[in-house]
Amino acid sequence: MKKREVKVAVVQSAPILFDKQSAMDKIDSMSREAAGQGAELIVFPEVFLPGYPRGLSFGARVGSRTADGRRDWERYWESAINIPGDETVIFGELAKELGIYLVIGVVERDQEFSTGTLFNSMVYIGPDGNLLGKHRKLVPTGSERLLWGQGDGSTLTVIDTPLGRIGGLICWENYMPLARTAMYAQGIDIYIAPTADARDTWQSTIRHIGCEGRCYVISCNQYATKDSYPADLACYDDIKEDADILSRGGSAIVGPLGDYVVEPLYNEEGILIATLDLAQVVQSRFDFDAVGHYSRPDVFQLVVNDQKQDIVRRKS
Repeated sequence: MKKREVKVAVVQSAPILFDKQSAMDKIDSMSREAAGQGAELIVFPEVFLPGYPRGLSFGARVGSRTADGRRDWERYWESAINIPGDETVIFGELAKELGIYLVIGVVERDQEFSTGTLFNSMVYIGPDGNLLGKHRKLVPTGSERLLWGQGDGSTLTVIDTPLGRIGGLICWENYMPLARTAMYAQGIDIYIAPTADARDTWQSTIRHIGCEGRCYVISCNQYATKDSYPADLACYDDIKEDADILSRGGSAIVGPLGDYVVEPLYNEEGILIATLDLAQVVQSRFDFDAVGHYSRPDVFQLVVNDQKQDIVRRKS
């Protein structure tokens, strides 16, 4: 039986960049703080573990890469995690202890083919401690393409839970109309949109998604300062002259008619708490349902390839 009201928490923070233990410690402490306020679903930002390397070039220019940049990337690779792996077990133990759902942005190391590929992923952990699913970002944005591989349609994940149907897309994937439609078509109620975009225009995006998808939108960004960057990074000079605040945040919660449930938080670390009334999701679809009565399948159709794309297929 679905709950009518769900208490959610959005964590706006950042770990020490490339420091896995720093991220794990913050996930533990801030989850406990949010659960202590009654949160049943707790969301952490895009690649919270081990941090979003905003401003770093990794020594890359068109046509060349530097040895120092490769060393920084190796450090990033070392701080990534496997899914499933030791860290997801720890997440599961925490979620089970607190009786919560956890959604965490992580850098995932490929385990199946080439261990040299990383993915921008988010993991879903249930209150029974189980790994419920993951999503890999379909298209890394701009220079991110040198850091992360492309996900496929097999992880366009929406999970049916007692709190509602939970899923989401990462950062600029949310600008992809067909990707959003694929999520709406799975009956999503609580749409999770972790991001690294702190611009005012991002707020327009999440409000549009709430109104278009007739769902709650949880947007989660890091609040990051230069203090969270290790000074011994080979490419530290990339951000040396930048402002102290590298990401101002802007985490927010939006309702199914596009209005703020919790307005954006800027320029500080914090936890946003809200109670979501899922009856409003049903009520909002009275006059608009993008993949239901307001669709025109005789005119428009979307084909989603949800098969895992393997580069190697072994015949027995």
